[in-house]
Amino acid sequence: MLPTTPGRRARLLPLALPAAAVLAVSACGGGSEDSGGSAGAGASGETRTVEHARGETEVPADPQKVVVLEPVQLDTAVALGTVPVGAAMFDEAAGAPAYLGEEAADVQGVGTVPEPSVEKIAALEPDLILGTESRHSALYDRLSDVAPTVFMETQADPWQDNVGLVARALGDEEGAESLMDDYRARCGEIAEKYGTEGMTAQLVRPRDDVLTLYGPTSFAGSTLECAGFTTPEHDWEDISLDISPERALEAEADLVLVTADDVDDPEAVPPSVRENEDAFPELHTVDRSFWIAGVGPKGGMTVLDDLDRILEESDSFSAG
Repeated sequence: MLPTTPGRRARLLPLALPAAAVLAVSACGGGSEDSGGSAGAGASGETRTVEHARGETEVPADPQKVVVLEPVQLDTAVALGTVPVGAAMFDEAAGAPAYLGEEAADVQGVGTVPEPSVEKIAALEPDLILGTESRHSALYDRLSDVAPTVFMETQADPWQDNVGLVARALGDEEGAESLMDDYRARCGEIAEKYGTEGMTAQLVRPRDDVLTLYGPTSFAGSTLECAGFTTPEHDWEDISLDISPERALEAEADLVLVTADDVDDPEAVPPSVRENEDAFPELHTVDRSFWIAGVGPKGGMTVLDDLDRILEESDSFSAG
């Protein structure tokens, strides 16, 4: 199980909910009406009832053409072998993140994560759409007219819970649990290898005029904690906290990781941190594309591999 920390405000829930509450299979040839008024079924004609942020929706038992609107949905679908036909991206021009591999290279962009295009989604003729209530609430009815639509509550929920919902929508909870078991096992390997228990770690994302610190319920923060680290205590604003550059010393920890688009750029670490290098003896830059945006089983394993590399090269965390 993933470790918990005092002050964590969101409880990490198991991937699977009781089957009777989540899933019902019906062998109806034409599909069933979902909560938004659309109907759809996969190649088999069977449907399942999935409970989600908007209620219950009949989805294809075997969806063939899936469109996703969140990074965790794209990552999880690819990890489960259901490569979406379309996805909203943070940077549509850049396409799917490279860490997802060649299988995701042909995923079509359907707008940005904050502003997906219903027209582009409809053109792909999907049989299942996955989105998020907190970001896409105003689009739900229009999306449901295109295809059965399942919404997560919010992208700020514990990402493991959102992986579970995606897996239920795709009909592969067992596959998702296997992926998360591998993730937890990799965490344990790193914790044991480097003796991270009792050590602190902090991920920092520089923005225009602030430093964003990521807390224990964020994707990166929970992964660092899964690998044995503890996040320094702060008054977290949900999953993170913005501080001014003048307060950079509040990011102090045994291991400090600063996100960057180019980890080799000497200017990637902001001046407010560079000028206090004595306070950050273990300071490393990490790739923002998966430490921040790589939410999901594949992203988690990519972050853990990168963490293993960093600790292997560190003077403070030599393998025992």
